[in-house]
Amino acid sequence: MPVDTKAATDRLMRFLSVEGVTGQEAAIGRELTAALKESGVPDKAIRLDDANTRIPVPTETGNLIVDLPGRGALHNQPRIMFMTHMDTVPLCAGAKPKKSGRKIVNEARTALGGDNRCGCGVLVTLAAELEKHKLDHPPITLLFCVREESGLYGARHVKLDELGSPAMAFNYDGGSASNVVIGAVGADRWTVEIFGRASHAGVAPERGISSTMIMALALAEVKAGGWFGKVVKGKGASARMGTSNVGPVTGGEGRPAGDATNVVTDYVHVRGESRSHDGKFFKEITKAYKAAFEKAAKKVTNAQGKSGKVKFKAETDYYPFRMKENLPVVKRAIEAVSAVGGTPNVRAANGGLDANWMVRHGIPTVTFGAGQNEAHTIDEWINLDEYDRACALAVQLATMR
Repeated sequence: MPVDTKAATDRLMRFLSVEGVTGQEAAIGRELTAALKESGVPDKAIRLDDANTRIPVPTETGNLIVDLPGRGALHNQPRIMFMTHMDTVPLCAGAKPKKSGRKIVNEARTALGGDNRCGCGVLVTLAAELEKHKLDHPPITLLFCVREESGLYGARHVKLDELGSPAMAFNYDGGSASNVVIGAVGADRWTVEIFGRASHAGVAPERGISSTMIMALALAEVKAGGWFGKVVKGKGASARMGTSNVGPVTGGEGRPAGDATNVVTDYVHVRGESRSHDGKFFKEITKAYKAAFEKAAKKVTNAQGKSGKVKFKAETDYYPFRMKENLPVVKRAIEAVSAVGGTPNVRAANGGLDANWMVRHGIPTVTFGAGQNEAHTIDEWINLDEYDRACALAVQLATMR
């Protein structure tokens, strides 16, 4: 059954024009609801959950959930779920999408928001095509998550009984519609507060304890130990691999690290992350950072022999997973990609996905791309050929026997 690609592209352009950075998804949620109703989805089938009341950072709205009852010969088959996220990174604020041949580009110096307006377009197009052609399909849940970009919070805090117990799920978030993503890394998000002692840097620097120097020594040790950036420990088949990064360095919310050059810096706040496909190894990376900061704090002392202090906190953002290729969800994904003319590329992702939490919740979930390219950059663009394939793939997944 061919998909109405013009209507699908029009929807995508419409969604790209609605701002909805992470945590501020109310407007795009309303636009998606309107588009779903226009596609024939009854109002009673669409609702918002209360996940935002459990998310520990301010979030305008809950996840958008849609229930599509089964139809025809497949109406009593096990429920399946299609999901995506409706937030974008903050860099997308002010985007101006423009169609250029078989691409959608951006006229503004911002990120475009294909990550993940593409996924939103695919799910609404799926609902529209099923209704337009009265296609047979099992019961379907559509899930549009909030706050994926800032910690996978929507997927993490969704209540399973809100989803109707799907047997499997298909997530849209990435580039190629032929990518069958069956695994992803896990990650720790960590913070460290460094407490020093202020003093006049020109008159009595020896009385101060520099938090900046503590940070510098800690990061130098992390780098020397091979724990920064791409991390590889061991050799050959037994090698353990992961990544780490140091993010914002501040003096607290909205403050610089240090007030002036003539004052020894007494407080620094650092945020970072550790990732690996190995569930134990990303925690080892985090442990190396913690040890380095604690060691550095003891090294930096003032004339009175007092040293700095650190307060290190780490939280697991999401857990790694790798599904077996013989699972029904993977077999269905591979068969569907082939059926729409693609060559299945079974792989694992080095970034976190809402699928991490779905699998953790007990719902086996495969992730596909939907045309995103250069996401999270001002060079972002959308490949409409891949987007069209992603829409056709969703219809195939929903209707195959």
